[in-house]
Amino acid sequence: MMRFLLMFLFISLPLLAQNLMEERIWKVSPRKKSIFLDSGVFHHNSQLKNAGITAVRSSATPGQGYERVVIDFNTPSIPKIYGHISPADQKISVDFFESSIATSQPQLKNSKNVKSIDFINVDGKSMTMNLSMKSKTSFDIFYLENPGRLVIDIR
Repeated sequence: MMRFLLMFLFISLPLLAQNLMEERIWKVSPRKKSIFLDSGVFHHNSQLKNAGITAVRSSATPGQGYERVVIDFNTPSIPKIYGHISPADQKISVDFFESSIATSQPQLKNSKNVKSIDFINVDGKSMTMNLSMKSKTSFDIFYLENPGRLVIDIR
């Protein structure tokens, strides 16, 4: 029985793994591109350490056609990030390296698109943020500096 269980586990693990060869990978830029993507992997390299997430806020302006979610940092720029948009799970996950939550757990209120937001402390030095969506969405992701902000436009 144990041998069968190990064989099953060995065979099924590749099915659950993320296949980066099939994902679109892009670098997050410091300006809005107005290109909304519904799947893929994104990243931003930074040497910044000890970034603190101070707030998460959202706004929607009638006529723009999207909701903006902004993650505020207590540093001049954003830390190193790695993220994944999962259309199957209707979720976007973002790993913030060398980061923590500077205040209490941020929450979004009255969001048009976001069902829930969860922060997970990975190892005391990194955070993962999961944004679960209410329906199928696409994203335009960029950052701003002075102060550091990660901007996620949701359509």
